[in-house]
Amino acid sequence: MGDKVALYRIGELARQANVSPRTIDFYTTIGLIEPVKRSSKNYRLYGSETLDRLERIEQMKKEKLTLDEIKSVLDQWSKVSPEEHIHRKLTDLQLHLTQLQRDVKELEPVIGRLKPQQAKNVYKRLMPQTAACIEALMILINKGPLM
Repeated sequence: MGDKVALYRIGELARQANVSPRTIDFYTTIGLIEPVKRSSKNYRLYGSETLDRLERIEQMKKEKLTLDEIKSVLDQWSKVSPEEHIHRKLTDLQLHLTQLQRDVKELEPVIGRLKPQQAKNVYKRLMPQTAACIEALMILINKGPLM
């Protein structure tokens, strides 16, 4: 028995992706997404990978990229091998980590002036997520768990 691939009509896809059906239509018109096939009643049907693509599009919009820039990025991604994509993503993560380290150094004087309990509360909120991210990256690059 073969695996059944999830297919979504526009309304279902919009609900799943938390965007409007008009957004789906627009993205389809400008080529950001495309239907996998059409139903017997000629409805456009989209695959589950379209949900991932919509998530990436929405994230890039939050990062203030224009739709033309987003289309260019997505087109580049489709041209690279999975290994190249992973290498680029790890490079992006390294750049992001470097920026976070700069941000932490900027915050050190402010944190130094906090009362001990305030500082403890800040670290409590930050440390589990930070440790989890570092551990996930180490496992991903085969370095093993942090602890």
